[in-house]
Amino acid sequence: MRLPIFPLPGAILFPRSQLPLHIFEPRYREMVRDVLDGPGRIGMIQPHASENEGAPLYPIGCVGEIVGVEEMDDGRFNIILHGWNRFRMIAEADLETAYRNADVDTDVFDDEEPPPLSLTLRAEVEREARRLGDAMRLTVDWQAVRRLDDEMLVNAIAQVAPFDVGAKQALLEAATLDDRADLLVQLMQFQRAAVSGAEIQPTLQ
Repeated sequence: MRLPIFPLPGAILFPRSQLPLHIFEPRYREMVRDVLDGPGRIGMIQPHASENEGAPLYPIGCVGEIVGVEEMDDGRFNIILHGWNRFRMIAEADLETAYRNADVDTDVFDDEEPPPLSLTLRAEVEREARRLGDAMRLTVDWQAVRRLDDEMLVNAIAQVAPFDVGAKQALLEAATLDDRADLLVQLMQFQRAAVSGAEIQPTLQ
C-alpha cells in the first residue's frame, strides 16, 4: 500500500481510535486536498526528531482514514482521523509532492478488536491515571473515564499523556492491548514521579 505520510512527533493513532488534527502548513494542506480527492487515508508516523525535511522516521505507524473535515477560509483544515490498521514502513516513495509518501505493509499486524483486560489490569490503569491526573492537577471527569471500554481507555491515555516520543512509540508498537496497558501503567508511574517526586510503588502481581 502506498500512502501520504504525516510525520508528527508525539502524535500517535491506534486502530479504532480517533485523532483530531489542525492542518496549517502548506505542504500538509496540499496533502489533505489530495487525500480527499483520493483514497481518504493518511499514514500517521513519528519522526525521531522534530519534523523537518528528510527527518528519519520510526518504522511503525498507523493508517488513518479521514472521517471528519472542516476547511477554513484561509485554506487551513481541521480533520479527524479514524485509526484503521498499524503498518510497517517498507520504504519512502519518491513522488513529486511537497509532502512525504511511503510504501507500507499492514499485513504484519493483527489489529482485530482485542479481548478485554483482566479486572486487575483495568483497575491498575484507572488507578494510575487518577494518580497522574491528581499529580498534574488536571480536571478529569472520572465517571466518564470509567465508562470507556478497555481499548478506548488505554489508547486515549496513551495519546494524550505527556510522554516523550520514544515512550509513545513503544505504546504504539506493543503487540497486544495487555502489553500496552502494562507499559502504560509503568509510564504513568514514572511520569507521576517526575511531576511530583513521588516514590514509585512496584505493581503487585
